[in-house]
Amino acid sequence: MKLLLLSFLVFFTVSLQAQEVNIIPKPKMLELKKGSFTITPATVIVLADDAENATASFFNQHLQSFYGFKLKTVKSSAKNFIRFSTKKFIVPGTEGKYDLTVNSKGVTVSGDTYSGTFNGMQSLIQLLSVDEKSISSKQFKIPALSIQDEPRFQYRGMHLDVGRHFFPASYVKRYIDFLAYHKLNVFHWHLTEDQGWRIEIKKYPLLTSVGSKRNGTIIGRYPGKGSNNQPLQGFYTQEEIKDVVQYAKERFIEVIPEIEMPGHSSAAIAAYPWLSCFPNRPTNIPSFMVSLKSVEEQQKGRVKLVQETWGVFDDVFCAGKDSTFKFLENVLDEVIELFPSKYVHIGGDECPKTHWKQCPSCQKRMKDLKLKDEHELQSYFVQRMEK
Repeated sequence: MKLLLLSFLVFFTVSLQAQEVNIIPKPKMLELKKGSFTITPATVIVLADDAENATASFFNQHLQSFYGFKLKTVKSSAKNFIRFSTKKFIVPGTEGKYDLTVNSKGVTVSGDTYSGTFNGMQSLIQLLSVDEKSISSKQFKIPALSIQDEPRFQYRGMHLDVGRHFFPASYVKRYIDFLAYHKLNVFHWHLTEDQGWRIEIKKYPLLTSVGSKRNGTIIGRYPGKGSNNQPLQGFYTQEEIKDVVQYAKERFIEVIPEIEMPGHSSAAIAAYPWLSCFPNRPTNIPSFMVSLKSVEEQQKGRVKLVQETWGVFDDVFCAGKDSTFKFLENVLDEVIELFPSKYVHIGGDECPKTHWKQCPSCQKRMKDLKLKDEHELQSYFVQRMEK
């Protein structure tokens, strides 16, 4: 009984110590040891090679932003150091893998790849205390420990929908910083929606001059309590896109763009009505949630509008017209040039078949291709765009 109690007390003490080290995501292996190391303005960053400069620069930017000082970078040091080094194994499965060791002399972060070293640096940032005493004295004590960590999943992504709610490029960069902080490596950028088209396509300027603007947004949860009657607009220029993609790359994050098709296409159709099966059929927005300006515009003859509420809408890209596919091919030609990722997400969800069932062009294509129903027509649509 005494032995059992002693074992429990030892386990409880170790558990309390472990709880003081909060790293997200939890490392694969973390072992606390006796002692500590204190980071001060006199601490130096040791770089194994020039390629570590990006990681060191990121770490210094963090220190400057939150603690008010930067550390000098050197080639070697025997004590009071933070060393970044990369083994450069670069084999499948080692992306993001790192070791982090803290003892009385300093800190060593060693990654199997540069992204691994970067992840180890993020764990080091999470070890820094943020209490007022540490910040005012510029002395940050971190416990002696050993961490061996690697990602459990190769694809570690987060999604941001800027179609329904537009966020400026500065916010997107801040969002990417949070992804990097938590060792995520994919940013899924949802750039087009019924409620707004957010990426500049030079061949089709109306996508942004018209499709990036809506006259209002529903108040509250769907179906809402009417429109707030507040115009909302915004899009990213191609230069801004390139800047964000480069910003993410420096943080070892891949950016995957999403260009919705064949559904969720109201904003594109508002810009170019001929993309619809029925270009002359007015956009259907329920009267109790439409803005006053949209009502006025439709009364004056405007046919297609950017949607102001959430939901799924019947007005989708026409699958029966070759001009639809040519349009989307031209769009993707520009998108692919902006994003190094081997992936482009095309949504593919929530595409009502109401208009396709009524559309002579869609029905003719189904007959010509011997497709049994509109679901097979959507499959044809996706496979054609894939090719």
